[in-house]
Amino acid sequence: MSTIEEIRPAIEADADGIAAVFAPYATGSVVTFETTPPTPDQWHAKVRESDLPFLVLAGTKVRGFALAAPWRPKPAYRHTVETTIYLAPEAAGRGHGRRLLDELLKQCADAGARQAIAVVVDSGSPASRNLHRAAGFIDAGVLRRVGFKHGRWLDTLLMQRELG
Repeated sequence: MSTIEEIRPAIEADADGIAAVFAPYATGSVVTFETTPPTPDQWHAKVRESDLPFLVLAGTKVRGFALAAPWRPKPAYRHTVETTIYLAPEAAGRGHGRRLLDELLKQCADAGARQAIAVVVDSGSPASRNLHRAAGFIDAGVLRRVGFKHGRWLDTLLMQRELG
């Protein structure tokens, strides 16, 4: 990568780049249970409507993003967030995922979140699991055969980290 990648809050103008990063995961992998990628307009709305941190890794273009969303809609869960992080292939393996996740967790804690949950598809690829463990997440449980994609049943690993 020839440009300096910075982590900053997502803006609506990033929606096309966010969509481009995420689409291959939805259509060609099992790391998300999405099967149809959200459109840039749907990403515009997510950026605009998010009350929780939504960050991008960007230089001349978006190369990754991380966001927090409410874990569940019930009021007692209001201090618990679910984290999401995706990198473009050319940004992987360079420490950007850890930088994005660390900043996301810091901003979540600053916003009053007390717990962060990651839902990791247990597909045999250890990258996401290892990233979250390195960031202080612990295994909280496994939901077996809860998703079906690309002709196979998939488990999810629930991971949890206390914030602040």
